[in-house]
Order: sequence, then structure tokens, then C-alpha cells
Amino acid sequence: MSQSNFSRPGAIDLSALRKPAGAPAPGGPAGGAPAGGGGAAGSYVLNVSEPTFQSDVIERSLQVPVVVEFWSPRSQASVALGPVLAALSTEYAGKFLLARIDIDANPQLAQAVGVQTVPLVIAVLRGQVVPLFQGALGEPEARQYLDQLLTVAVANGITGRAEPVAPAADGPAADAEEAPNPRYEKAENAIGTGDLDGAIAAYEELLKETPNDAEAKSGLARVQLVKRTQDVPADVRTRAADDPADVEAQMLVADVDLMGGHVDDAFARLIATVQATAGDERNTVRLHLLELFEVVGADDERVVKARRRLMAALF
Repeated sequence: MSQSNFSRPGAIDLSALRKPAGAPAPGGPAGGAPAGGGGAAGSYVLNVSEPTFQSDVIERSLQVPVVVEFWSPRSQASVALGPVLAALSTEYAGKFLLARIDIDANPQLAQAVGVQTVPLVIAVLRGQVVPLFQGALGEPEARQYLDQLLTVAVANGITGRAEPVAPAADGPAADAEEAPNPRYEKAENAIGTGDLDGAIAAYEELLKETPNDAEAKSGLARVQLVKRTQDVPADVRTRAADDPADVEAQMLVADVDLMGGHVDDAFARLIATVQATAGDERNTVRLHLLELFEVVGADDERVVKARRRLMAALF
């Protein structure tokens, strides 16, 4: 994926949905649903209506990813998904905003985006749609989609962190909310300013201290992926197609595929390259694939399956 192009087949440019005159300012009350509708509330959750869509979604998406959840109180799956996404928005502490749109109260928005069933979850980056998923997911699966979205956002220069849009809810859940871990502050600040080399150095420093730090490993792998895909040669796919044993081209195309959300394609390409190479080249590809596993997450079913295929290819 290029740094300035979020378009996908059938994607919609949401910047065409303009705010009517007199609409509330960003962060103002949303008319689509009462706060916390469907059991989902949090300090990074907006209930969005047609009059506030421009300010709450389009304008905010210029600085921070906005995850848009189309839901209905008539849908049990919607009611179940809402609290999962709200809890994750609190955990991620401003790395994305969650915009909830009740399709019953806002049918024109649902029609403009082509919503057929709910829940439907998309993201908006600089006014452009990035499809995420449909249907109710559990927390681990939803987290995987969000992590991939944040990787794409960083690659496209969207590194802002949102301020809370509402006070956190009172009670035990609010008391249990964890503050961002200061251990990763240096790396996260570097990412926020676009200093990928600084972020890489910070993560590498952490891993020298604690080699088994899973979060640092994952963070390092993501930032390195973003850096590798910043300036991709135009002919890299041709090179990879012409020469299955061109290790550099195969690894770079796999990186690009992963950034574009084609996870299985990326894994399959590198496993095939492992089979087509030997010695040091094979080991280089193997290590590169293991790094992509870190990006996607060890518990992801696609990683589990690819690990099995990699073992079969090696032995």
C-alpha cells in the first residue's frame, strides 16, 4: 500500500458526506443514540449521527484512525460487539477513536456506506474507508484487526493520538483501567513523531534488557515493516514473478501484501520461497517470515496454520 492511497475495490470516499450548517462541533453531543447506547461507553467512544458525521468522523480521521461501528439495538450481535470495541478503545488509549452509528436512527448514513447487515465495522483514514470486518467478534479477533489497522495508519503518516472525548465511566471498570506502560513511552513517542529509526532503536534497547518482551518484539516488527515498505520499487512484483528464487523481491512483495491486509498471500509467498531456496538464503527468508508472524500475532489462526506449513517446508 502506498503512503497516500487508502482506496480498495468498492471503497467509498466518505469526504463527500458533508456536515450540514449548524451541526455540533467535534466532541459535542451526538444525536444518533444516547451515550453508551447498546451497552458501549468509554472515554474514546462517540455516538455519531448524520449531522455530526463530518466533524466526528471525517475531520478526526485526518489525525487519528476512526473505527466506525454500524449497529442496531435490534441486533443481538451488535449489542454484544459494542462493549468489546469500547473496552479496546479504552485500552488503546487514543490510538483510535470508536464512532458508533445506530443505523435505525441514521438510515441515510447506512445507505451511503452500503450497510446491508450489522454489525459492520470499517475504519476511516483521511476520509477514506478501510474495510475491517463484519459480524460479532471476540476480543482477541477484534484486537488483531485493530493492530493491523494501526500498522497501516503509521505507514500512511497517521500517528496522532486522540484526547478523551468523554469522562471515563465511574465504577470498578474505570478504576481497573490501566495507564499506558511507561516502558514503551520512548518508542511510542518516536512513532508519534514519525521517527521510525528512533522507534526501532528504542524497541531494540528494550529487547537487550528483556529479550522475551513480547510487546517490544511485536512493536519492533511492525515498525520495521513500515520502514521497509515506505519506498517500494515499482517493478518488485515483476521481479518476484520472474524469479521465484529472488529472495529480496519475494520478501518485499510479502511485506507489501501484509500491509495491504493480504496476510495469507504474504505467508504463502514466503513459504514457497523457503521451498525454492537453500542454505543462508533459506534461513534469511525463514527469519523474515517469523518477523511477519510477530506483526500479525502468535495467536492468530493464520499464523498457527502458517507455522505448521513452514515446519513441513523445512523438514
